[in-house]
Amino acid sequence: MKELPGRWFVFKARGHPNVRATHRSTFEITKDDYLTPRGDCIVGVESEASAADVPEWLRREASKPGSVIVVVLCSDGVCDSAAGFGHTDMTMSDERRMVFRRSSYLAPDTVMIRSSKAARDLRRDLIERLKRGSELTVLMTVVGGGEG
Repeated sequence: MKELPGRWFVFKARGHPNVRATHRSTFEITKDDYLTPRGDCIVGVESEASAADVPEWLRREASKPGSVIVVVLCSDGVCDSAAGFGHTDMTMSDERRMVFRRSSYLAPDTVMIRSSKAARDLRRDLIERLKRGSELTVLMTVVGGGEG
């Protein structure tokens, strides 16, 4: 895990042969080292980070009204991105996973709501690389937001 200048939180995960990425409302990255075929929202396993590992600066910015969260997923030279929103009530406290949601549902694993993409919307060439077990690099930042 590291933070790049310009306020990017960067961490690694891995793909898995059971990555399907067909879920309609979320995508997820987990610290778990396994994935069953039922985990159709999971795009990365063996993650270096969970929701609880999100740095304080990102949590603080994401809790401001109007904050926009951007996530970039890259594997073997193919990248995709999604944008969504933070929320004042997001706790980001789950120790095992992080979930990016199309809905506004908040849970301890939620790191972004009203996402522009769910697992099924991610580039299929990216998903194919992840199915081969390729390394996944995840970059997160917050833009916008302010008091009101």
